[in-house]
Amino acid sequence: MKIRLLNDKEISKLISEFEIEFPEVNSLNLEQKRKLAHIVQSSEEVIGVNHLINRLLGNKSSLGDDIIRCYVGYEPSGKAHVGWLVQALCLKKILQSGGNVLIFLADWHAWVNDKFGGDMAKIKATGKYMETVFKILLNNPDEGEGHGELRFLYASELMDSGEYWATVLRCSKNMSLAKVRKTFSIMGRSEESSDGDLSKFFYPAMQAADIFELGIDIALGGMDQRKAHMYMRKVGDKYKWQKATCIHTPIISSLKASGERMDSFDHKMSKSNPNGAILLHDSPKKLRKKMKKAFLDPKERSSPVYELLEHIIFPAFGKIKVIPKPEFGEASEYHTLDSFIDAVVDEKVHPVDAKFAVADAISELLAPINNFFEHNPELLELVESFSN
Repeated sequence: MKIRLLNDKEISKLISEFEIEFPEVNSLNLEQKRKLAHIVQSSEEVIGVNHLINRLLGNKSSLGDDIIRCYVGYEPSGKAHVGWLVQALCLKKILQSGGNVLIFLADWHAWVNDKFGGDMAKIKATGKYMETVFKILLNNPDEGEGHGELRFLYASELMDSGEYWATVLRCSKNMSLAKVRKTFSIMGRSEESSDGDLSKFFYPAMQAADIFELGIDIALGGMDQRKAHMYMRKVGDKYKWQKATCIHTPIISSLKASGERMDSFDHKMSKSNPNGAILLHDSPKKLRKKMKKAFLDPKERSSPVYELLEHIIFPAFGKIKVIPKPEFGEASEYHTLDSFIDAVVDEKVHPVDAKFAVADAISELLAPINNFFEHNPELLELVESFSN
């Protein structure tokens, strides 16, 4: 998966956002500032950046070394969609900055959340599929626990430790049922959904315990994981445990979404609605067909088409090229989101051509995945059979 490096002006702008609240950022040398800027570039929100700054300045990790550890957790629950590209871009930058990236495959969390009806064999098989997808998205980096390396860990492996469950209980202490209900959105559930299932009330404590037990410096997740991360940080305050810097990436809206974004994340792209989601295995032809039906009002600046540009295409390529049919005009190229939107609003670019340009750019990013599974279809076919 491609990645565009920031220039000095872009780095300075990103760093300046932290200077007032965290003046210690000015103690970073130029290379350290570059690393920090690349790590946070793809975020919508960064909480507790002071911990990451201190690690870059040379403070030892909770495990006593100089490795910056990043974690992102996924429930193995089905095929990947294009929202994964947002986090993959961020993970790629962390790897290039020398961080260690852990893809945490939350098999027991998926079981608690009733994925695949609690069939653990299906959950674990989907985890193996996810390992393959992320290796491709991250350009097959070296695997291991060192600088710039990638590793995978299943929740069932971490849970073998008795100390883990002690941490879960500590994270559960003084957490009321009412407060736990407010975190159910991290599972994609309503507050009223799980009063008949006690295991779901342990989910946020398990997620917090994962981060503490693994000695994590950067907890990466979409904005829909914010409540879980804030809960983790409150637990850290209570016990004076190391609190990870939380990097929250934007949520990509469903292709059918229109108007203002909603805090409930009801708008978000989901593989459960394949017509509103771009799956990582969609062919270029299928992607164009889906994108043609995506919401795009030339008079509005809110559209999933523009979100894909802002959060995936421009970070990856730094530009977007529009190639209409020859009878409808000449090719044009845009290097900023505003200039592209202005061209659509001013009717210099037809909305359909705009959609196809985005579809083709996404297809270019997905080509390595499609090529791999075309020649190695077994895992994908197995995961697809689970939904039949």
